[in-house]
This record gives sequence, C-alpha cells and structure tokens, in this order.
Amino acid sequence: MGQYVVSPTTRTTDCGRFRASFSVQRSRSEGSYCRVFSSNTTFASRDAAHLFAVTQGWLQTCMPNPPSC
Repeated sequence: MGQYVVSPTTRTTDCGRFRASFSVQRSRSEGSYCRVFSSNTTFASRDAAHLFAVTQGWLQTCMPNPPSC
C-alpha cells in the first residue's frame, strides 16, 4: 500500500445537492495512470458526498488489479 494517491472532490448540482467524484493516481517503474470516477448519485450534504468519494477511492486502491483503461 501507499503507492496510490486518491483525490476526492465534490460539486454542487443545479438543484443544490452534491455529487461526488475522485481520482486514483499511481506512478511506478512499470508505468503510471490516473483514473477519474464520477458518481451519478446526489447527496444532501457536501460531507456525505465527500465521504462517499473517499470510501470509493479507498475501495479502488484495495482491488488486486485496479482497472487501467
């Protein structure tokens, strides 16, 4: 572990709710990648959206072979 950087973010929708997204970055001797994931789910608070983004980012880094495409 410790080889990934997860960057969670939130944004306000037109109706005042919040959407979550996050990026997962990895840089190693074999190569590097950066993936951006966005959620279609809206949340009532910025904190809830942020928690979702952090959790999903953590889950992506725990996968044995995170998607590279």
